[in-house]
Amino acid sequence: MKTDSGKFRLIAKTFHGLEEVLFQELEQLGAEEIRVLKRAVSFVGDKKLLYKTNLHLRTATRVIKPIHKFNAKDTDELYKGIQEIDWSEYITHKDTIAIDSTVSSEDFKHSKFVTYRVKDAIVDQFFYNKGDRPSVRMVNPTLRINVHIDRNTCTVSIDSSGESLHKRGYRVAETAAPLNEVMAAGMILLSDWDKKSNFLDPMCGSGTLLIEAALIAYNIPPGLYRKEFAFQKWRDYDDEMWEDVYNDETEIDFDGKIIGADISDKAMEIAEANIRNAGLRRKIDVEIKPFQQFVPPAEKGLMITNPPYGERLKPKDLEGLYSMIGERLKHHFAGYDAWILSYSQECFHSISLRPSRKITLFNGPLECKFQKYSMFEGKKSDKYKNE
Repeated sequence: MKTDSGKFRLIAKTFHGLEEVLFQELEQLGAEEIRVLKRAVSFVGDKKLLYKTNLHLRTATRVIKPIHKFNAKDTDELYKGIQEIDWSEYITHKDTIAIDSTVSSEDFKHSKFVTYRVKDAIVDQFFYNKGDRPSVRMVNPTLRINVHIDRNTCTVSIDSSGESLHKRGYRVAETAAPLNEVMAAGMILLSDWDKKSNFLDPMCGSGTLLIEAALIAYNIPPGLYRKEFAFQKWRDYDDEMWEDVYNDETEIDFDGKIIGADISDKAMEIAEANIRNAGLRRKIDVEIKPFQQFVPPAEKGLMITNPPYGERLKPKDLEGLYSMIGERLKHHFAGYDAWILSYSQECFHSISLRPSRKITLFNGPLECKFQKYSMFEGKKSDKYKNE
């Protein structure tokens, strides 16, 4: 699936609602022929761009490279299609493989059976040619293979990322129901933050939003903390090119403040450990403090927070929490844009402010709303009260 000039098509996967943000990220990295798909964005680039996307993309969960597409109506045709690929281009008989299959088809009902047939086709090819075969290894294989069947169209890709890109490598501990790093970065980029004004999270939990905000503000690539990417095991891996990409980074200055707080001393302990591990101790200020007592800096800025959900609090406590959030915003956050992520519409009603934007996002399996409240100074805030 190559194009001219050593370029080829790639697919960056993401979460529902973050496709447009990922599109913009790819544009900034110099990707070509960018197309928005469902929970993914496809684009054209070369090997250097493949390396750059893994290092730099904040809203991608993985980057895969399609290598073959064919039609199959049953598992015999699937087997033949997989054997059309010369697997010796990618691995030797001594290497290890892992296969991920996703199926949306009337003819292929079980993804596990698809995985078995794909594995058989690959190892049989090696056994026939070499008298030996690669083995399956789900953790840290030489090559991770992605098989996607949509009706009768089978697309085979190789996974350049390995572990999901949300696993940045800075997290040493986490609170209950932590926010996914890709989701946190997506929320910040969706907010249109100017990357100059203050960034606040008064219910910061394990500090994910604060850390992702600092990485964005200081232009630090999210993949900088990772020990490795899957493409580093590929047969065409160019170590010198990767060194150039990895070292071609320029941290920029940020004059605003990044401030977090949480009522839980345990959460604060975890947040501080994660911030330290990310090397951001001097760039983020955190303290143990309930939102009721949190006062933002006088300078205007952005607040993004992910309050506790109903699964963690009783309905009455939830109502009181969100009512308090609304009061604090009205009386102490004049001049700020406040964004809140919650899965419950009842919670948003308790805030008693009218949102200026609503975005649907999925935090894991939960369908959530990400809502913006523009807190005008003086009496202008009255127009955001519910009638």
